[in-house]
Amino acid sequence: MSKTVVYLIRHAEAEGNFIRRFHGITDSNVTEKGKLQAQKLAERLKNVHFDVIYSSPLKRAFYTASKIAEGRNINIIVRDDLIEINGGDWEDRCWDELPLLYPTEYEMWEKMPHKHCMPNGESMYELFLRAKSAFENIVKSNVGKRICIVTHGTLIRALLTYIKGYEFERLNEILWQDNTAINIIEYKNGKYHLVVEGDWSHLGKELSTIAYQDWWQQFLKERGIKKQDLTIIERRESYE
Repeated sequence: MSKTVVYLIRHAEAEGNFIRRFHGITDSNVTEKGKLQAQKLAERLKNVHFDVIYSSPLKRAFYTASKIAEGRNINIIVRDDLIEINGGDWEDRCWDELPLLYPTEYEMWEKMPHKHCMPNGESMYELFLRAKSAFENIVKSNVGKRICIVTHGTLIRALLTYIKGYEFERLNEILWQDNTAINIIEYKNGKYHLVVEGDWSHLGKELSTIAYQDWWQQFLKERGIKKQDLTIIERRESYE
């Protein structure tokens, strides 16, 4: 069987990322920094051939996919099942408010996210099942091709447990990824191989979103991860 290659990409920075409000299905615009991130991503991928490009319907994902698609003569296929988690009552709430308004749910989100359910929204496991089904359908429909999928951070984090062969209970071992981060997955003989995970080296520190945010430093500290440990194993010469 020929090899299938998937580029699984997080969208560029949107307003919710910048102002730190929970935007799951909230359809916020890409920021000016996000537009620069998307341009850097497009430049990084300009020599990568894609047979097909998929996107979440939300503006932040579709804009990012559109920048990748420029000059390629490829129509972007929008799939509703690639949308971010439905945050229910958390939608458009300030992140700082959430532990005060929803202390039990927020603690679950932080410590045992695999058990978390958004109040009047979607559970993490429901998101996982939706993401897995969408991913499998896309891959099986494009065997032997090079696929680009632009979607969202929480969805990617959940999906990577499946791609890595983890039990979903290990979700908290998957790191959050910066905007426009790239994951590269090979599929052959019925098995997935994660070649690149969470690579945002095309941004540099000046265009990073999370490098300047306190929650990211706290997230790493709680897991005993130092910056020098965040090395990215990649085989760029094989793909670009």
